[in-house]
Amino acid sequence: MSTILGKILEQKAKEVAERRELYPVKLLEKSLYFSSAPVSLRSYLRRAGLSGIIAEIKRRSPSKGDINRHISVESLSLGYMQAGASALSVLTDEKFFGGSLDDLRTARRFNFCPILRKDFVIDEYQVIEAKSAGADAVLLIAAALSPASTRELGALAQSLGMEVLLEVHSEAELKTHVCPEASLIGVNNRDLTDFTVDVSLSERLAPMIPAEFGKVTESGISDAATMQRLKCAGFEGFLIGEAFMRHSQPQAACRKLVSELQPGERA
Repeated sequence: MSTILGKILEQKAKEVAERRELYPVKLLEKSLYFSSAPVSLRSYLRRAGLSGIIAEIKRRSPSKGDINRHISVESLSLGYMQAGASALSVLTDEKFFGGSLDDLRTARRFNFCPILRKDFVIDEYQVIEAKSAGADAVLLIAAALSPASTRELGALAQSLGMEVLLEVHSEAELKTHVCPEASLIGVNNRDLTDFTVDVSLSERLAPMIPAEFGKVTESGISDAATMQRLKCAGFEGFLIGEAFMRHSQPQAACRKLVSELQPGERA
């Protein structure tokens, strides 16, 4: 597998095997968070007075390299919420994105909002791991999974009380992967084979997303005008990472964007 996604998935399979040996499922199930009731991401995205922004903690990326490595997850996560974000997304991949499950645990310790574990989930172990770290939702990426695996992982997440954000990048993936086990459908404007971005993809795919799912647009969003355009297309969630993280104070960038939204856009 020569694409960036292929390399990530190969590495992820090795990591999962190693982590399963180090931290067995029975150990994960003893976590304080394992018996806690998750917070609904979908409900928070619809809360009146909030922006619908899922603010992301992202230190680096395979395509851009280091973005903002020296951040405090505690202060940044609190800052995002104080700025008016609706939820948090925490990248937990270490090799390619510089994150960790400890980042998620830290964000959970200081915040009561919904937290999405953003990673390349390919195994049931990772879903259980997400729950044990305090995640309220998990990302499942259609490009990384078969339709059957998507349903199996989604069913496990549901059984643990978590919601599923199912990420698609094409009409074909919508047709093959959308399933009742997902609560939200996310359109990733970034092509994971080469990491190019096209925000208009969300507008093209929006009418094809069944009405019963919450709609989230991901990647390439950096201004209020784009958010308003995508909101008119039916999106209620806006996953924003790089546009914030490339600033020395990402929470300030988030606050500025929220302040530029019209009051009606935050309802």
